[in-house]
Amino acid sequence: MNPQASSAVLAFDVGGTDMKVGLLPDGSIASGALPLLDVRRVRTPRDAGRPGDAVVDRIVELTEEYRRKHPDVYMAAIGVGVPGLVDENTGIGILSVNLGWSEYPFVQRLSERLAVPVALGHDAKMAGEAEFRLGAARGRSNAIVMVIGTGISGAIFSDGHRLVGGSYAGELGHALVPGPNGSMQKLECIGAAGAIARRYTEATGTAADGARGVLRMAQNGDTAAGRIWSEAADAIAFNIAQCVAILGTETVVLGGGLAEAREALFAPVMARVDQLLTFQPRPRIVPAELGQNAGLVGSGLNARELLESGLTRL
Repeated sequence: MNPQASSAVLAFDVGGTDMKVGLLPDGSIASGALPLLDVRRVRTPRDAGRPGDAVVDRIVELTEEYRRKHPDVYMAAIGVGVPGLVDENTGIGILSVNLGWSEYPFVQRLSERLAVPVALGHDAKMAGEAEFRLGAARGRSNAIVMVIGTGISGAIFSDGHRLVGGSYAGELGHALVPGPNGSMQKLECIGAAGAIARRYTEATGTAADGARGVLRMAQNGDTAAGRIWSEAADAIAFNIAQCVAILGTETVVLGGGLAEAREALFAPVMARVDQLLTFQPRPRIVPAELGQNAGLVGSGLNARELLESGLTRL
């Protein structure tokens, strides 16, 4: 290590389509500056025969590129966020249906090849960590961060700590909510962006231009679109109200593509939450602040925390 080098962690956010990478320098958080430097987006490698190895190979390639590009920066640790089920303690990607790995030892493989400590986390939960510590839920003790995109996932915080639940906490999209036909259905089958578009197509026989297209049609008076958007908002509100009643949630951060609808989503969700709750204080329901790089920031924070703990997870 160059004794004059500054220190940083290198963060990765592995998505189903793209992988993001960026540097989180020492002191950036304490100074209040934008924490990430030199952010890049590349395609996530896909290899059906070796899905985990393909991702590791690309992370190693990118790490070496960053080391060459930033010779005066000592990259003290690597933080990686991946989708699916993740065991953060053992560093294993338990399962990713979309990317194809099962029981893959990310931390072991990366540590062996890069010779630095590696922290592994769930992508949406890393985004939640970032919003809780630096974004819309900072300063709060009891919060949920719900990421609403093609599916729904998130992070749950209770008394200042993120709930892990043996790697299963935070799968909000798989919680059951009352469906439009009276049956219980998974939240993401009604409230996710992908579900909104799919349900409109099924109801009308006309393809929708995503959830945004459904919202535009609803705002232009399309009754089917208005009903489907309202049902999505009701389902999200039910999930939030359950979290408030069970966990004492005081702040709800909504992120992901659907949250970009802002008032068109937030107003009906807040109104329905108010109807569903009884004596409980009403939660603050606010938009995420850190944008598309929240998962990347969270992965960097996870790596920084690993260094500070003195553990290596090698």
